Amino acid sequence: MKVSTGILTLFLCAITFPSLAAAKQSELTCKAQAITEANKLLAFYRDNDDRAEVDKDVTALAKMQNPENKSQYFDVLQTWGYIYKGKYRMRFIFLNDCTLMGEEILEYANP
Repeated sequence: MKVSTGILTLFLCAITFPSLAAAKQSELTCKAQAITEANKLLAFYRDNDDRAEVDKDVTALAKMQNPENKSQYFDVLQTWGYIYKGKYRMRFIFLNDCTLMGEEILEYANP
């Protein structure tokens, strides 16, 4: 019996990387809070530049395990912000009750 190489590779990846195979999708229940926090973070990061805009589209990413309590997971939401020609990726980490636990901003640039 011949086994397809692609199927075998997928099987081995699922065994080797169980966290990838079992990744839980975040909920969008904190979408409004993510947009509010994105406006605050971008304003803070770029000294209240009045040209700042935040995209209203929010993407739910894979849940993140709480490093302090392995049985608890955080929702991770991502949105984008723009200032003039600058593009900024922002990610927000929330508890299931929408308490903000962390945030990250990364400027997309090709210097």
